[in-house]
Amino acid sequence: MIFVIKVTTNKEEKVMDMIAEHMPKKELNVYSVAKPLGLRGYIILESENRESAEEACFGLPYVKGIIGKTIEYDEVKNMVEPNITVMNIEKEDIVEILSDPFKKEKARVIRVDMQKGEVVVSLLGAVVQIPVTIKLENVKVIRRSTDKTEVEE
Repeated sequence: MIFVIKVTTNKEEKVMDMIAEHMPKKELNVYSVAKPLGLRGYIILESENRESAEEACFGLPYVKGIIGKTIEYDEVKNMVEPNITVMNIEKEDIVEILSDPFKKEKARVIRVDMQKGEVVVSLLGAVVQIPVTIKLENVKVIRRSTDKTEVEE
């Protein structure tokens, strides 16, 4: 059974650690505890029954309570499993920035760091070429470096 637990915002990691410490001591039937991606103030707890879930959380600081009924795994799957997308960005590609403060600006890729999920770009419209680091999900490739056409700077 999967339960959603309301906790104080930005204390999710602390609560998960406390629950993990209490599980062996209290011999609880709690199988996993996870912090959902993109959802602050909540954690997800999987246990054998509601009593085990309540016992795992009872009396812990920052815990506000268990939310309503149990939920199915399909409802939280996208928040728990990482969404792996293959990004095909290479050095010298021309990209469009999708987020502020450089939204809709064009830039040339200087370096790609797949492990950090970041790309270092140089803005095409800038007078002084300053490298800017941006998350991969905030850029989209508009022209490949292998294209024969040149971009006007």
